[in-house]
Amino acid sequence: TEGMHNLFRLSSLSSLEGYYYKPRADRELLERYSAGLMATTGCPSGAIQTRLRLGQYEEARREAGELQDIFGKENFFLELMDHGISIESRVRDDLLKLGKDLAIPPVATNDSHYTRPEDAAAQEALLCVNSGSRLSEPTYAQGGKRFAFDGGGYYIKSAAEMRELWQDRFGMKEACDNTLLIAERCDVEFAESNGGYMAKADIPAGETEETWFRKEVWAGIEARYGADFSEEVRARTNMELEVVAQKGYCGYYLVVADFINWAKQQGIRVGPGRGSGAGSIAAYALNITDLCPLQHGLIFERFLNPERPSMPDFDIDFDERRRTEVIQYVSEKYGSERVAQIATFGRLKAKAAIKDAARILDQPFAVGDRITKALPADVMGSGVPLSDIFDESHDRYNDGKEFRDLHAEDPLVRKVYETALGLEGQIRNWGVHAAGVIMSSEPLLDIVPIMKREQDGAIITQFDYPMCESLGLVKMDFLGLRNLTVLDDAVDNIKANRNFDIVLEDLPFDDSDAYSLLGRGDTLGVFQLDGGPMRQLLRQMQPDNFEDISAVIALYRP
Repeated sequence: TEGMHNLFRLSSLSSLEGYYYKPRADRELLERYSAGLMATTGCPSGAIQTRLRLGQYEEARREAGELQDIFGKENFFLELMDHGISIESRVRDDLLKLGKDLAIPPVATNDSHYTRPEDAAAQEALLCVNSGSRLSEPTYAQGGKRFAFDGGGYYIKSAAEMRELWQDRFGMKEACDNTLLIAERCDVEFAESNGGYMAKADIPAGETEETWFRKEVWAGIEARYGADFSEEVRARTNMELEVVAQKGYCGYYLVVADFINWAKQQGIRVGPGRGSGAGSIAAYALNITDLCPLQHGLIFERFLNPERPSMPDFDIDFDERRRTEVIQYVSEKYGSERVAQIATFGRLKAKAAIKDAARILDQPFAVGDRITKALPADVMGSGVPLSDIFDESHDRYNDGKEFRDLHAEDPLVRKVYETALGLEGQIRNWGVHAAGVIMSSEPLLDIVPIMKREQDGAIITQFDYPMCESLGLVKMDFLGLRNLTVLDDAVDNIKANRNFDIVLEDLPFDDSDAYSLLGRGDTLGVFQLDGGPMRQLLRQMQPDNFEDISAVIALYRP
């Protein structure tokens, strides 16, 4: 486990400190974080084999010796590959001589860029997608400019295949045996608990997160309901306090309350509460939300209950112009080394895979467009995967009839489809989560690999959120909402033009003119109510109370 965390640190610092066109690690960095790691002489593009290709044997020997000293003789191996390309074969004798001179044990490896031999065509197609080229273009090896792998066998080979190559053909049984030695020595175990790295709240001396959370909640209850609050409020609050304390999320509530209340103090417009978090009376007491869950019949269990295995998640809306100020605040208060945005990975879906497949096959845009229009339409943002269109047991099998007919009658469609099958589901690009920010109690460098975005210097995790969450990290959602920006501008304009102060939170819920506007469907620009079908539904329902608005949104967005 120490070695894996050191690998994370090497990957992170290569980006944070060593980036030059690509992340880079120098000898000093390797020395600092070599504990628990095993290393090899590398592939043909590595420093050692490059030196050998240039006829610089002594320099290659010096490079190998330095790495052997850094990682230790028992942790440094001579890496041998054979994919049928000259860049490997022409230095093999010198590489073996180097291993003998420095007593570096050999290990047979194989580049694994895909899983099975039959995936080679899909890999070549994906390289075309990424490089913007076409399969008909000549490769570098053919004198052209299309990037493609020379040789073959870049899949996960079986033990029998590797022994046939290195033991039977080259007589290097030890190189195969050492792969087992390395595997047996690898021991990685992450014992981080759910939310184990939750950011620590700023609490007074002599208090724990739980005791301070309880005091703050009861103070907030009195502020919201008065000193003579009802037994219903007391019972609901006690229930929530016990569940939150039992799950260990007192600090989470306090941290969220901290940056929300800071934002409000700075005049940053914050949403009143969205999602299941609005069902928490403790959140209402801490000013995280501005909706009384009892008044609106909202249940706490949708947000958090003793059986829920995953972390709760407050969806917090900010004026989109000032969202970055809040992120800057938490970075400064909780430590910039503990705060990062989250990477996302965009995968090729059916329609995009079809269009990319048509393009790399040299087909005009119209071909890909015609095929994608025959695919089953998306329902609630979800389409039918290409691999399921011919599956009779699929729920939407009948929706794919038009595509299946086109596939049966047109050989070009079949060719595009087969190419697209290999592309579907592959990672197309990486991005940054629109709202999520990781806030950790420990420096992120010691937990996950992170990187620096070249354009603006933003620190971003190299893992996506499900992976970060499995390691015990917690995501906070800082959503930028344009509607809040519009509301803030409207309040300012009314003050400037009419000299009239409006407090949005004090507006009544029984304004008949507002419900008349909703009933007419005049809701362009109103959050979650401005779509065409939604406006039509409003005209049909004619809402005349706040519960009707809740119902219409629930009907349209279940």
